[in-house]
Amino acid sequence: MKFSVLMSIYKNAQPKCLQEAIDSVLNQTLVPAEIVIIIDGKVPEGIEAVLNKYRNQHDELFNIIQLEQNMGLALALRHGVLNCKHDLIARMDQDDICREDRFEKEISLFTADDSISMVGSYAAEFYEDTSQIKSIRKVPLDFDEVKKFAKKRNPMNHMTVLFKKKAVLDCGNYKDFLENEDYHLWVRMIMKGQKIVNIPEPLVYVRTGPDMYKRRGGLRYAKRDYILEKEFYNMGFITLYEMILNLILRIPVRLIPNKLREFIYLKYLRK
Repeated sequence: MKFSVLMSIYKNAQPKCLQEAIDSVLNQTLVPAEIVIIIDGKVPEGIEAVLNKYRNQHDELFNIIQLEQNMGLALALRHGVLNCKHDLIARMDQDDICREDRFEKEISLFTADDSISMVGSYAAEFYEDTSQIKSIRKVPLDFDEVKKFAKKRNPMNHMTVLFKKKAVLDCGNYKDFLENEDYHLWVRMIMKGQKIVNIPEPLVYVRTGPDMYKRRGGLRYAKRDYILEKEFYNMGFITLYEMILNLILRIPVRLIPNKLREFIYLKYLRK
């Protein structure tokens, strides 16, 4: 079963991390038929050198598309989905690392159940070394659990998902929505009855650090939470009561000090 891998790269990518990410895709027990890389605006020479190396070594495998201006992740992925040749598309981030059997395990679910539109998995978070896992980002498993969980939090680890291109296009593809392009798409898929499931294993190692928790705080992030919850309410996905309850739980976490937010994430939102 042929599938594409879709990556988006922008100026903050680190050459070493990017190389580790691409190598983890190439060293899979089940390799993709193509790797589509969207370069979202201008990138440093070091990144270009890494991409040129792989393009020279695997010319037929890589489809590298340069965007003249930085469009942001949502629009870059939207463009990427349209340029993928195959109906199955695996997402991959520029600095994460796939477990060597990731694609084999995800594809096997599509082979076993054609009604599935998207598969994801747990994710293992690390700071410097994948042998030292900081936490496991668990997500709900079957479709009923995914639907229920999505009313409160994002039910998928974006960097782990593998989906049917047609299913995503039928739901409008990625849209630019306050850096919540993934969650917004999942909800639209759920409301269309697209079957989404997760595998209870960490199939991707996610590079993280204390700065991640800092980025998830502040008034700007709190405002984004409000707009997102209001959008889900207007779409008819959640009730007014559910929207208010979600905001009561979310907003204080955005506004507390970074160290306390990190503690809450690791203690209560990770395993």
